[in-house]
Amino acid sequence: MNFEGLDPGLAEYAPAIHSALDPVLDAHLNPSLLQNVELDPEGVALEALPVQESVHIMEGVYSELHSVVAEVGVPVSVSHFDLHEEILWVGSHGGHATSFFGPTLERYSSFQVNGSDDIRQIQSLENGVLFLTKNNLKYMARGGLIIFDYLLDESEDMHSLLLTDSSTLLVGGLQNHILEIDLNTVQETQKYAVETPGVTIMRQTNRFFFCGHTSGKISLRDLRTFKVEHEFDAFSGSLSDFDVHGNLLATCGFSSRLTGLACDRFLKVYDLRMMRAITPLQVHVDPAFLRFIPTYTSRLAIISQSGQCQFCEPTGLANPADIFHVNPVGPLLMTFDVSASKQALAFGDSEGCVHLWTDSPEPSFNPYSRETEFALPCLVDSLPPLDWSQDLLPLSLIPVPLTTDTLLSDWPAANSAPAPRRAPPVDAEILRTMKKVGFIGYAPNPRTRLRNQIPYRLKESDSEFDSFSQVTESPVGREEEPHRHMVSKKYRKVTIKYSKLGLEDFDFKHYNKTLFAGLEPHIPNAYCNCMIQVLYFLEPVRCLIQNHLCQKEFCLACELGFLFHMLDLSRGDPCQGSNFLRAFRTIPEASALGLILADSDEASGKGNLARLIQRWNRFILTQLHQDMQELEVPQAYRGAGGSSFCSSGDSVIGQLFSCEMENCSLCRCGSETVRASSTLLFTLSYPEDKTGKNYDFAQVLKRSICLEQNTQAWCDNCEKYQPTIQTRNIRHLPDILVINCEVNSSKEADFWRMQAEFAFKMAIKKYGGEISKNKEFALADWKELGSPEGMLMCSSIEELKNVWLPFSIRMKMTKNKGLDVCNWTDGDDMQWGPARAEEERGVYVYDLMATVVHILDSRTGGSLVAHIRVGETYHQRKEGVTHQQWYLFNDFLIEPIDKHEAVQFDMNWKVPAILYYIKRNLNSKYNLNIKNPIEASVLMAEASLARKQRKTHTTFIPLMLNEMPQVGDLVGLDAEFVTLNEEEAELRSDGTKSTIKPSQMSVARITCVRGQGPNEGIPFIDDYISTQEQVVDYLTQYSGIKPGDLDAKISSKHLTTLKSTYLKLRFLIDIGVKFVGHGLQKDFRVINLMVPKDQVLDTVYLFHMPRKRMISLRFLAWYFLDLKIQGETHDSIEDARTALQLYRKYLELSKNGTEPESFHKVLKGLYEKGRKLDWKVPEPEGQTSPKNAAVFPSVLAL
Repeated sequence: MNFEGLDPGLAEYAPAIHSALDPVLDAHLNPSLLQNVELDPEGVALEALPVQESVHIMEGVYSELHSVVAEVGVPVSVSHFDLHEEILWVGSHGGHATSFFGPTLERYSSFQVNGSDDIRQIQSLENGVLFLTKNNLKYMARGGLIIFDYLLDESEDMHSLLLTDSSTLLVGGLQNHILEIDLNTVQETQKYAVETPGVTIMRQTNRFFFCGHTSGKISLRDLRTFKVEHEFDAFSGSLSDFDVHGNLLATCGFSSRLTGLACDRFLKVYDLRMMRAITPLQVHVDPAFLRFIPTYTSRLAIISQSGQCQFCEPTGLANPADIFHVNPVGPLLMTFDVSASKQALAFGDSEGCVHLWTDSPEPSFNPYSRETEFALPCLVDSLPPLDWSQDLLPLSLIPVPLTTDTLLSDWPAANSAPAPRRAPPVDAEILRTMKKVGFIGYAPNPRTRLRNQIPYRLKESDSEFDSFSQVTESPVGREEEPHRHMVSKKYRKVTIKYSKLGLEDFDFKHYNKTLFAGLEPHIPNAYCNCMIQVLYFLEPVRCLIQNHLCQKEFCLACELGFLFHMLDLSRGDPCQGSNFLRAFRTIPEASALGLILADSDEASGKGNLARLIQRWNRFILTQLHQDMQELEVPQAYRGAGGSSFCSSGDSVIGQLFSCEMENCSLCRCGSETVRASSTLLFTLSYPEDKTGKNYDFAQVLKRSICLEQNTQAWCDNCEKYQPTIQTRNIRHLPDILVINCEVNSSKEADFWRMQAEFAFKMAIKKYGGEISKNKEFALADWKELGSPEGMLMCSSIEELKNVWLPFSIRMKMTKNKGLDVCNWTDGDDMQWGPARAEEERGVYVYDLMATVVHILDSRTGGSLVAHIRVGETYHQRKEGVTHQQWYLFNDFLIEPIDKHEAVQFDMNWKVPAILYYIKRNLNSKYNLNIKNPIEASVLMAEASLARKQRKTHTTFIPLMLNEMPQVGDLVGLDAEFVTLNEEEAELRSDGTKSTIKPSQMSVARITCVRGQGPNEGIPFIDDYISTQEQVVDYLTQYSGIKPGDLDAKISSKHLTTLKSTYLKLRFLIDIGVKFVGHGLQKDFRVINLMVPKDQVLDTVYLFHMPRKRMISLRFLAWYFLDLKIQGETHDSIEDARTALQLYRKYLELSKNGTEPESFHKVLKGLYEKGRKLDWKVPEPEGQTSPKNAAVFPSVLAL
């Protein structure tokens, strides 16, 4: 056959599939099947084909009307009758869609939907057709133009879709959730969890959603909440098809037999009124498809894959006489559909043929179909051909319009000069990330422009703006044209550039020249890094959180204390909050509040980060308050909760943040109800004034704290809901005032912008009059402006712009339970007196300590940063200086800034989210001594979480009291890991690989062995770490961890929690031991520990020459110790012992480090031997190591 011009995807199908159409054709094949198919000239002519006699269609009885080829040899995967027009849609396994018009099946359109995946479902809409493939939803016009193309996650395997209304779609598949997609916005609006995964068929009635599962179950779900209302366990094997009509549900499927799955000839029928099964219906065909065809009665059409079709009543008996046969070209029927009018049936087979059966000679597919629009024929005037090789050919033969005007080609050459358009500048992001190889530069595509398209700026003024638009989540510009803006470089989202060495060659010092520790952003849900820094630099919170320790496995207060300890130890190196965020992901409330983001949402910035961080702020304060109210401290953690700040009903978080409130509800009948409550933070409530009135920040804050609103509430006196006036008064002021700004729309953003403009004008008036935008000030004038009389300590006019927030506010409790709030400046001390004296009269001054802002940047999806005022106490301890300074914290970028920058909010790109004010002289109120709550008892013997673990399987001996480690003792350490998320990488145009996101590892086993004493080399810790997260790769070849080792139900290992083992290592670090191991930097990084460098003895670096490769532990053990380790898998006990022996060998060879030159010669010999052997340990047993020496006595086998 001649396949020229057909779909190239046909090449993957074997020629044997086409046997029915090569040159001997099936006798039952209708010649109309071959329309648009061209036969080989050497094959059989169309006139020679046997043609079936014309079929007489009997009214009311289904018979075959037409057959047609959609794609030769490509199986039909789905068929669908258009609900709006007289069109039949067909999708193939090659991802090709074809439509046929009317009962004659004239080809209407044909186009490719997907290049590799089969089309699994088709749904027609008013303006186009939806096509569902494995992980792609495409909406296309009936002519083939794409309306939208929605890519799902690559891990999805979709099989079914259901149109619930004109703009809402449900999509289900083999995963454990169903997606709800809004067709207007083309966005995922909801994700419903499914208890039984594998939803392959969905139907809907006016009562339920029906979901058919691959396990053979059918679940009935509520139309509003999507919760399961009822469930039928139809078949023990798998479900094939089902349909619903009226109060009946009919199903067909497969049952489990001894030899496997077998097609069940009993249809399970259920009565939806009583929600129970009725008598099964036995049929005489192997049912693969079924549909209700309600005309005069509720008939069921049951179709087998071999082409048999039987009609019967669902509550009656099947009659063998009601069977008719479809004659497929291929061996199997692949799809079946019924038109909306019930007058037509469509069958698709495995050879790409479509068969139309009808009950009348001129059927209609829909009761009311609109007119189908056809493409207009191309009308081209026939012009005589012109031979350009003839020099005498008259050009007058070329038709041109008659004109008397001067032509552009007559323009004199003297009046024209070539002026080539200047090339636009290269994107600054490309220049920043470009790497040069010779004279060619390579850079990742920043995705700021369409491919191969560069916009030209037509106006010179445009050059001052950046070439990207406002992000969609911005509260600014939703009702008006989005503004272009420029985000300062230090505020942009920072990313880590990974190399083949990981993070070792990444220069963090370029982003942080301070001794403060940044936080790495690549961990899931690391959007809260800025808030972690804010809590850390609150001195009472930092100290009191570190004094907390409890028995809960996932306690956010404990994990936050561990993270604060790492930040304390760091000297400018970044830390990561992986253990804290791991515990955060396990809190059910965090998931319920929508605080846990998917990786795709976090990377693309789909979530509204401003709202998200404000919800996170409320959640973390509430959670810490609850965690620190625990009074019962387990024996293993003695001394952990002995803080003098805890009371029986409150916590240190409550004492710092809690504000006692009095809520009064006054009914119009005069009845008043008063109740007391407390809150940990306040939300700004903005006035509804549309006149553009000037407000101080203090006024808005007072209005938000002492809130008054009218609402419907229950009145006990009236015994019904009545309009009430609800007021909130404050009884006690908090030590730390936390404010959520709630700038979530353009309305609030415009309010901030307008108030900043008012504040700017008033500040200029204080100087002595109005000022225009272009007016310049002399230096002497600005000195006068910054004098105490002006009360404006600023050096330039730019520092006055976009400022509405005061650095200090003054709050006073009045005698009648009222609250006075006003903006405060340092000069006000002369008028009101010192702040400490004012506190005695109930007057408090709050100083701004931190602001968290949302950076709007369309190129990166936006980010969150914090401005933090670091106090004298922390500066003195960390850097040895006594001063206060504002800093910008942008993940691992830390930079000192001017204090005015912390309160300047350009609402085009910098939107305030959270404010922290602290009482002046707050630190003097609390005992800020940090007492290490971890005691030696954590190293004692503990029970295993594994149920099958026995003493005979113990691989370690816990430390005795006389073996407790001392300062400087050696401990051999090794850890093994498993992978939770695979690495994401891309291939550059120069062939090099670039890591976008590293793999996420989790510690699975930690081993510590004794480094001295009579039991030297014997482990005292060998813990397998239980994990609740899904493991994608156990890395058994490198870790020795097997599936089941980390499962408490089936594991035979000594299984513990990560927190329990973490406490053991923290105790060893705090006591001052020295860890010996190979590649400890990565081990401590994944365990999430910060270890001082003088406590780490890493054999990777001890046996390493500068600018040379790192050497594996296996090769070092063979070369120096004549040991062959890590044969099939790695064992952490063996690796830790070997590292200890190598350290002893290092001391022996270097004479305790006193003879570096002689040791350098040893290293040269090591590298020469390694190069000769290609760094592989010789396999033959006869070849021994060049260095054969025992280092310390053999260790007793356990």
